[in-house]
Amino acid sequence: MERQRLGIVTAGGFTDGLTVRLDESTSPEAMRIGDFCVLEGDAHLYFSLLQDLELATTDLGLLSAPPALSDFARRLLRGTATYVNAEVKPLLSVARLAEDELAPPQPPQPVRNIPMHFARLVAATDADFATVFGRDSGSGSRFAIGRPLTMEMDIPIDLAKLVERSTGIFGSTGTGKSFLTRLIVCGLIARDVARNLIFDMHNEYAFAKESEEGERVKGLKELFGPQVVVYSLDRTNAQADHHLTIGMDEITTDDLLSLSGELGLSVDTAAVNLSLLRRVYRDNWLAEFLELGPEALEALVADHGGHKGSLEALHRRLHLLVDKEYISRHVSRRVFDDMVSYLERGKHIILHFGKHETQLDQIVVANMVTRRIRELYRDKVEAYTKAPSRETKPKPLVITVEEAHRFLNPEMARQTIFGTIARELRKYYVTLLIVDQRPSGIDDEILSQVGTRISGKLLDDRDLQAVLSGLSERQAIRAGLASLDTKQQAMIFGHAIPMPIALRTRRYDKDFYDAVTKPRTATDDALALQGGASDAVSPSPRPATPADDFESGIDLLFGKK
Repeated sequence: MERQRLGIVTAGGFTDGLTVRLDESTSPEAMRIGDFCVLEGDAHLYFSLLQDLELATTDLGLLSAPPALSDFARRLLRGTATYVNAEVKPLLSVARLAEDELAPPQPPQPVRNIPMHFARLVAATDADFATVFGRDSGSGSRFAIGRPLTMEMDIPIDLAKLVERSTGIFGSTGTGKSFLTRLIVCGLIARDVARNLIFDMHNEYAFAKESEEGERVKGLKELFGPQVVVYSLDRTNAQADHHLTIGMDEITTDDLLSLSGELGLSVDTAAVNLSLLRRVYRDNWLAEFLELGPEALEALVADHGGHKGSLEALHRRLHLLVDKEYISRHVSRRVFDDMVSYLERGKHIILHFGKHETQLDQIVVANMVTRRIRELYRDKVEAYTKAPSRETKPKPLVITVEEAHRFLNPEMARQTIFGTIARELRKYYVTLLIVDQRPSGIDDEILSQVGTRISGKLLDDRDLQAVLSGLSERQAIRAGLASLDTKQQAMIFGHAIPMPIALRTRRYDKDFYDAVTKPRTATDDALALQGGASDAVSPSPRPATPADDFESGIDLLFGKK
């Protein structure tokens, strides 16, 4: 199968990448930084990223005193006295088959060597993409997330790998982070890969809303109906399935320590006072403490110690929290059990904040709910570990949280449950999907645990450095990120995808709605049995596997039937 030749290798190394002199017929204007391309070695194909383009010349005199050239003269010099070098970084390789070989080679492996001088650089084909990334068969865990910037082929992400570690979606304001998050969550729901707990802090996900272009976009509740259960903090929201009410007896001292910054408390002083109150008043410590008058407060200090001034300040500040409409003294302790029960029954939960959009609302609710859900999930995982069975194995849980830097900055990462979950690496089948426009505000240790990163354009150099922290191919990925447009483009790299790639992200529109919600029909199943394509999302009689994807790609790659 003849490929479109782009140039030949002339220099370079394993660490920094290879230099390719582009052919005279190859226009640099038709190439983009971050493009996926292929180097043809003697024994291997090297799947590579284009990370730089550079103008060069064989005659420095032309550059020191550029002559006034006609169009004809410029074309005459192109490829002889003037040319273009491309810097490419090989990331994966696969053994080439001899013409008489029938068995496919091993799937692509990390690059451990480089090709010789004059190896050809060629444009990637559909077969190359299928070999590396596989295909979205309409079922299973591979889910199309977008298309290459210069091609019309769907590129899938492996959702099963995605939920094995925490995931980050980053990008400057207006780059479409919320729509990217919707794509991922819809894939997790449609393919039944994981349960979802979504903190809808800016009212982006639960219900329909208007996009920046003025189009009405469906919320997850409208798309998936009873599969999605909406809890709202706002009692005026008639669309919600439940209104969240948290009892004072559910608020722990750990919850309040994580709120020390928002309540204006000294962490050390608050820890001493809260420990004292917990010891004196037991489980109902918060309600009883808030009912204390001045004389009772003095008696508390006299009988049990503590600093009167700091206890008075704590008493005042706690009213900022307990005066919220979603906090109640008298409430059943079943709210968190009910949430876990929904998750066990295959439902997905959205916490809709409505009018409660302050940072205090976001931190207290997200931290409290996540802590309880994680504790209950931990108990179920430990019970499953002691007596494993197919019926009791917990489904992975993905917790989506926006404004992640508020919970995972260096000061908060060790106080909030989110930092604990990020470090556990799915120990209890729970991972995070963090969405943020300021990744530089997230603790470095937490970022290092993020397995898959999906990033739109980032304008701040500190944010770029944060997203690239801990990666071995920073130069190639940074070049790809720098070349992105501000809308509907993203660079995806990490655990859930074989190699970094820049994509035009899938549109969140009617075609997408149909793809993730359309039930299978008898015709779909008949087509599947005959080898026909189907865009249904329910399990097919025989779901495609990574080996199927690889072998079909190899067949295309080497022209086999």
